[in-house]
Amino acid sequence: MADELTPETPEEEQPKKTHKQRKNGLYPGVSDELAESMRTGWADTELHGLEPIAQAEHTAARRAALSARFPGERLVVPAGRLKTRSNDTEYPFRASTEYAYLTGDQTENGVLVLEPTGPTGHTATVYLLPRSDRENGEFWLSGQGELWVGRRHSLTEAEQLLGIPAQDVRKLAEALTEAEGPVRNVRGHDALIESALTDKVTKERDEELRVYLSEARAVKDAFEIGELQKAVDSTVRGFEDVVKVLDKAEATSERYIEGTFFLRARVEGNDVGYGSICAAGPHACTLHWVRNDGDVRSGDLLLLDAGVETHSLYTADVTRTLPINGTYTDIQRKIYDAVYESQEAGIAAVKPGAKFRDFHDASQHVLAEKLVEWGLLDGPVERVLELGLQRRWTLHGTGHMLGMDVHDCAAARTEAYVDGTLEPGMCLTVEPGLYFQADDLTVPEEYRGIGVRIEDDILVTEDGNRNLSDGLPRTSTEVEAWMARLKG
Repeated sequence: MADELTPETPEEEQPKKTHKQRKNGLYPGVSDELAESMRTGWADTELHGLEPIAQAEHTAARRAALSARFPGERLVVPAGRLKTRSNDTEYPFRASTEYAYLTGDQTENGVLVLEPTGPTGHTATVYLLPRSDRENGEFWLSGQGELWVGRRHSLTEAEQLLGIPAQDVRKLAEALTEAEGPVRNVRGHDALIESALTDKVTKERDEELRVYLSEARAVKDAFEIGELQKAVDSTVRGFEDVVKVLDKAEATSERYIEGTFFLRARVEGNDVGYGSICAAGPHACTLHWVRNDGDVRSGDLLLLDAGVETHSLYTADVTRTLPINGTYTDIQRKIYDAVYESQEAGIAAVKPGAKFRDFHDASQHVLAEKLVEWGLLDGPVERVLELGLQRRWTLHGTGHMLGMDVHDCAAARTEAYVDGTLEPGMCLTVEPGLYFQADDLTVPEEYRGIGVRIEDDILVTEDGNRNLSDGLPRTSTEVEAWMARLKG
């Protein structure tokens, strides 16, 4: 990895300075001749006639709804800044969900400001880093200059793409310190912006803005539904990729599975939407197993929980529990079929007008019945559910909202989310599971170390629901046939 030449470069690594270089205050350690060379001789690369991004019409509608909700107030929504991974390397940047939802832009340091035009209405401006300055050398001397990290859009180009007036973000913080009137800011993404607004905002008012933006994402528009389907379709192909290389994973580790799925995510999308869970054998009983460094053994199960994130940042979230050798054992099939039956009951409960909790309750009822039937719990089932006894082995809720975040709408009020009512356009997961820990002495030995989860992405429609991830088989017999076909 190349090391940029900057004034911060350790003295021993800088070129030896001549008298002329020492006098050059603008470019420390750079000769006048080189500085002049780097200033000139560059072609004009401005792009013209750009078409608006696909979601521009939808982001405009979202900003209009936001404006109507907070009339007369200045609203500040940052994208965020690069975060250091180690020393002088950064994590790949991912814009804040709120910013990307309202603009469609994903560049670091961006800030959306809705300036009130009176008692009602706002003027939206997106503040961005302009093109790197070649006159002052920023484009090649700064570690974030375009020579190092690639070209970024000019402010004029950004305006064409986003459909929002664009200005230089480097002047924003100072301007905000002088701003008057009520202000709300989405916190946690940009310390410089937060510092500029310290005496102008309150935690309670900022939280109201964050909650609104979380709840606004609950019902997806047509663009969002299309992106979620795109994410799921790529995820289906990623699962197929994994099945085809299970023999290689057996020779290495769960990392081979993780890498195989990641390749599909990066080729067809932006990234994975969350850390892939590639849990073989007893690791399937660890809900968020993301170390992915364990053995992959014939005869065990593989719980694969993974999702592709599209270039517009919408993610799938799908789980299948697969027999590594292609065939379930009797006890694996028994547990798998119980979870499938539970999921079927949960999916059937997803429909407009139903309570959000209904699909969870339906799934849990089936699992409680199975645990009583197998003699692991004493009935009746209603007693088990009332006391929550099944949760020793079911562990988690049966699903969550899905969208730009894998656990979308997380800041929504309880009454608007888990105690709310399903509406057409909502997208959620249905993912019951049974997990028998390897050291659980309350169950027969044959159960221990088996974990099964089946998860699908379900869209609420006008007349019921649609399983976006039905491209993957769900019944045990269908899974076995699908795996046999893929392995050829």
